[in-house]
Amino acid sequence: MFTDIRIMQSVFDKHQIEQFIEDGYVRIDDAFDRQLAEQARAILWKDTGCDPDDPATWTEPVIRLGMYNQEPFITAANTPKLLRAFNELVGPDRWIPCKSMGSFPIRFPSNTDPIDTGWHVDASFPGTNPENYFQWRVNIESKGRALLMLFLFSDVADNDAPTRLKVGSHIDVARILAPFGNEGMSFSALAEKLSDLPDRKEAIATGPAGTVYLCHPFLAHAAQPHRGKTPKFMAQPPLILKEPLNINRDAGDLTVLEESIRRALR
Repeated sequence: MFTDIRIMQSVFDKHQIEQFIEDGYVRIDDAFDRQLAEQARAILWKDTGCDPDDPATWTEPVIRLGMYNQEPFITAANTPKLLRAFNELVGPDRWIPCKSMGSFPIRFPSNTDPIDTGWHVDASFPGTNPENYFQWRVNIESKGRALLMLFLFSDVADNDAPTRLKVGSHIDVARILAPFGNEGMSFSALAEKLSDLPDRKEAIATGPAGTVYLCHPFLAHAAQPHRGKTPKFMAQPPLILKEPLNINRDAGDLTVLEESIRRALR
């Protein structure tokens, strides 16, 4: 299957590849079908315990669900367009197809502080206590994680708690991580450093259902309160690496992801 995908038309043009390297993310419109999004939302609504037609039942600012492997989720994560995009950014056969959609922080319109809106970089491999996510780690070769992915399963406008992206912050984070080598830094230790980053402009991950943002694994991002009217359904699964990154390859052999890290360290 993947051999055929590689020879199909590219998803990204040169400008979009450069955007990923310099800004740390790229947006894919119509990455999966809206009908799949509707089917997935029906499953998620049931699991929230809330009534989609009765806002009085939306009593929490955020409900976290996760690890969905039903057909609509898996199909959405493995469309031909996305598989080609993974190959273009990470390299053919250097990633593992998504078999689970991962976590869903479902955000509801609310005046209550969701208490999870700090800037952070997602960790990708366990520390000494695998059950404590704050001790999970991230290193300069992004052990375990190829991409942070934002799958919009509902329409997300400016007031619908779109994820905030600190444009270009992956460059700063790479420079922070480099001295720590393979051991890397814990989620908590790295988060504490983010307040010292250079000023960067912010972008927000908006778009219709079916939109996917493919983000550099070092990109600093943050949630925000929901001030709109319609709950936001977004998944944020990782794309898992099949083999470690190697930022020391010959320049002509570097993948886009490897090139982005090496360029950050110049």
